[in-house]
Amino acid sequence: MAVSAFRNGCLPIFHLPPQLPRSARKVNGRSKAFRFPLFARYSQTQDVFSSRLQTSVENLPKLVEDIVQTSINTGPKGALRLVQGIQAFVGVSGEWLADVSKSTNTSAGLPPQLQLGLISPLYLRRLFERLGATYIKLGQFIASAPTLFPPEYVEEFQNCFDRAPAVPFQDIQTIIREELGRPINSVYEYIDPTPIASASIAQVHGARLKGSQEDVVIKVLKPGIEDILVADLNFVYIVARILEFLNPELSRTSLVGIVKDIRDSMLDEVDFYKEAANIESFRRYLEDMGLTRQATAPRVYQHCSTKRILTMERLYGVPLTDLDSISSLVSSPENSLITALNVWFGSLLACEIFHADVHAGNLWLLRDGRIGFLDFGIVGRISPRTWAAMEVFLTSIATEEYESMASALVEMGAANKDVDVKAFARDLEKIFSSIQELDTEIVVATSSGTNTNATAISANLVVDERQMNALFLDVVQASESYGLRFPREFALLMKQLLYFDRYTRLLAPNLNMLQDQRISIVSNRRSKSYGANKYQ
Repeated sequence: MAVSAFRNGCLPIFHLPPQLPRSARKVNGRSKAFRFPLFARYSQTQDVFSSRLQTSVENLPKLVEDIVQTSINTGPKGALRLVQGIQAFVGVSGEWLADVSKSTNTSAGLPPQLQLGLISPLYLRRLFERLGATYIKLGQFIASAPTLFPPEYVEEFQNCFDRAPAVPFQDIQTIIREELGRPINSVYEYIDPTPIASASIAQVHGARLKGSQEDVVIKVLKPGIEDILVADLNFVYIVARILEFLNPELSRTSLVGIVKDIRDSMLDEVDFYKEAANIESFRRYLEDMGLTRQATAPRVYQHCSTKRILTMERLYGVPLTDLDSISSLVSSPENSLITALNVWFGSLLACEIFHADVHAGNLWLLRDGRIGFLDFGIVGRISPRTWAAMEVFLTSIATEEYESMASALVEMGAANKDVDVKAFARDLEKIFSSIQELDTEIVVATSSGTNTNATAISANLVVDERQMNALFLDVVQASESYGLRFPREFALLMKQLLYFDRYTRLLAPNLNMLQDQRISIVSNRRSKSYGANKYQ
């Protein structure tokens, strides 16, 4: 409707009736019959316009107040971020122009990505990466929220990499000294000046504690990152408020509410007190369930941890994608994977939080054979009701019972209308019929390849992950066509399952994650009172 209105050269709210023809101006029975409905239509249009105008006028003071208050909270740092944003925009624009120049030399014409310019998924993702921490996290949010964003953007932002140059060690030392409030050498025997990792928000250094001589890692919030986040998130909030003011229909999408959720999530990541609490919660879950011999999370050293620095036990191990190293540590990589699956599935209800970012950098096989869960900056929480529906959904995938699968999705999603479960089930069956072909391709590629080292296998898995992401998006799109809207936890859960699916194809290609009796998706955790009633 909106597109056709623009093509006709006017906005819907300003669309007035056409000029009355001369013949209709004569006063006769037929003319009156024509004029009165037309006048009614005109009056209705005017009423709608007046109503919207009145609402806008009433909301204007609140909008201005929000903009002024947000600008005050942002302060001078907003101007600096504006300059940095312009630099990022110019840089990506240069990349786009260079790519356009290359394409104009071919007879194929400009591909769709280039035609869209900087709003295309590819160049928008590059712009987000140049803009730094806030927009990288926003890109990762887009990648994990297929119910909110178009599939092309969700798929492209799967490649939004969180990488940043290291902050000089002198600056890191200054932050640590300020946070500790005492000399560094009174707490640490040694800090390695070369960082283990450097991302947009934080930098990690290896260290050794004074006295106990324990090996630790120090996660340090980069200088100025909080100011950048506040400035960026305030800007995004103002844009959302203005968009909802200009187009009240957007309020139905809860745009401002979504922005607030993103803001809260990002600000949680720069508060290491909250990450420390997440780690301690997961460690208590492992202890309560008797799983400390199977898995662990790093111990937090509270006496040298603050909001901006987090000192943790250093764990030594290898990512679950390093097949060669895993085979040298344990006799059965499959058993290690099963342990990881059982611990993670168990945490969904028996723990206050579940780990919501189990990529290879955060899930390790340790030297002692245990599974190590690292980095609890991104976590999720799920209600028993949602997980009950999720269990039915997963079981239905394994048994190919599509009506049960459809019913489970309806139970999880907020529907604004009655859903035809049988028709929904038929659509899901068409989507999932592609899995068999996908599995065959992966097995053949792995077994018949002449080079079967870990690098070759991983390359095959990257392709497979994209296919699985595409499958997930198909399910979401089919669900949306029936009026379903899923909570963000559903997307977080599905993303972790895709990670585990990748590990399964690498470490245990014959394992069926959803049907194997050794994997306890429904386990005895329901009999535990630790977390079962927490979110009722």
